[in-house]
Amino acid sequence: MESTYEHTHIPLTTVSSGEGHEVSIDMYCYCIQFVNICLIGNPTSKSKTWFLVDAGMPHSADNIIQLAEARFGTMTKPQGIILTHGHFDHVGALAELLEHWDVPVYAHEQEIPYLTGKANYPEGDSTVNGGLMSELSPLFPNHGINLGDHVKALQEGGSIPGLPDWQWIHTPGHTPGHISLFREKDRSLIAGDAFVTVKQESLYRVLLQTQEISGPPKYFTTDWEAAAASVKKLNELHPSLAVTGHGTPMRGEELTSQLANLADHFNEVAMPKEGRFVH
Repeated sequence: MESTYEHTHIPLTTVSSGEGHEVSIDMYCYCIQFVNICLIGNPTSKSKTWFLVDAGMPHSADNIIQLAEARFGTMTKPQGIILTHGHFDHVGALAELLEHWDVPVYAHEQEIPYLTGKANYPEGDSTVNGGLMSELSPLFPNHGINLGDHVKALQEGGSIPGLPDWQWIHTPGHTPGHISLFREKDRSLIAGDAFVTVKQESLYRVLLQTQEISGPPKYFTTDWEAAAASVKKLNELHPSLAVTGHGTPMRGEELTSQLANLADHFNEVAMPKEGRFVH
C-alpha cells in the first residue's frame, strides 16, 4: 500500500484555484486546484493559535505552508490538523506537512483504517450519472495512507482538543468516518463533502465553480442512505455559513433555501439513478 501521493499528479484546476475567502475574522477558506482547505484561528490574536482543516491536493504542501506563514507568522504551526475524511484531495499534502510541522491529526475512528495503512477506499465509480468528473474518477487515487502515531481518533461527544467553540459531527455516507464541524455561536459550518456548493460530477461546472448546493460527490460516495441522513442532520442545524470541500462558501437565505431543498428531496436531486453503491 502506498503511503503518500508523491507520484500522483492531477492536471486539473479551476478558476478559483489560489483564491482565498476570509469568511470571518477567524476562518479562512482557500482553494487548491479544485478542493478547499480551511484555516481556523484569529491572526490578530496574541496567541496565534490555529488549526488546519483538511490538507489539500498532492504537491501543495509548500503552498499551504506559505499561506499559513503569511496569515499567522513564520514562527507558528497549527495546534493540529482536522480531517473531514481521508480521500486523496483532502490529505494529499499531509505527509509533507507533518514532516514540516509534526502535529497531531484528528479524524473519526471509522476513518482511521484509511489513515494508518490498513484499508483502501473503493475505486471511483464511473457508472454514476452526472458528468465527466465521474467518468474520470477511476483514475483518481483511492489508496489509504499511513500516518502512524500522528493520527488521533476524535473522542465521543463532539469536542475537539484546543477548539472549545467547535464541535465535530459524524456525517457518514461519503465515507464511513466523514465528519463536519459546527460552531453554534455564529452557526458556522465546515461540511467537508457531506454536501458541496458545486456540482462536482460535472467537469464544466467544476472548472467554472458554478455555485449551487449539491449532494456529496457521487463517484466516491458509498452509502447513500447514510449520506441522506447526514444532509438532513446538517440542515437541522440551520447554518448561516457553509464552507464545503468543493465550491465557494455560501451563506444566508441562499444557503438556507438550497440546503433545505437538498434535505427534502435528496433521493430525487442527489442520489444517482445507477451505480455500484446505489442499491
